[in-house]
Amino acid sequence: MFDVGFSELMLIGLVALVVIGPEKLPRVARTVGHLLGRVQRHVAEVKADISREIQLDEMKRLGSSIGDSARELQQSIQSQAEEISASLKPALDSVEEVKASVAASAASVSAALTAAPATEAPAVAEAPAPAPLLEPALARATQEIAAAPVPEPAAKAQPEEGAAPAPQLDLFGESEPTSQGARHG
Repeated sequence: MFDVGFSELMLIGLVALVVIGPEKLPRVARTVGHLLGRVQRHVAEVKADISREIQLDEMKRLGSSIGDSARELQQSIQSQAEEISASLKPALDSVEEVKASVAASAASVSAALTAAPATEAPAVAEAPAPAPLLEPALARATQEIAAAPVPEPAAKAQPEEGAAPAPQLDLFGESEPTSQGARHG
């Protein structure tokens, strides 16, 4: 704006002293000081308001750019999800087909089991309820176990007197020396 130096202030002070007089000069100087303070505060408030408006405008622009980025990201994610869904659809269809064929097989096994004569199964401790798809297979396995003959334990063959004991095998399938033979290793 305009620059006021010390010499200009001295000139203004001398003119004011002559025009106003020495008695009223302190009161006028105080009033002028208050008015200048008010003007400075008003200018500072206007500057702060302008600064806040500029920051608010920048924040709005930043918010709109972030919103645009978020929408672009959302669209990108949605398109990728649709691509993945489209690529997994054949696999999902094949799983549904397998599920249907397993259900049909389970139904046919269940029908076969209900048509087969019932054999008495030995008492078995109560187990937790099997999954619905596993019930027919579990029933068939239980019946097969009940119908299978129980083998008699074979009598342990006693070695003949004077015969050498049979060699014992270790973990690697090699025969271990007996207590009579020498150990190597």
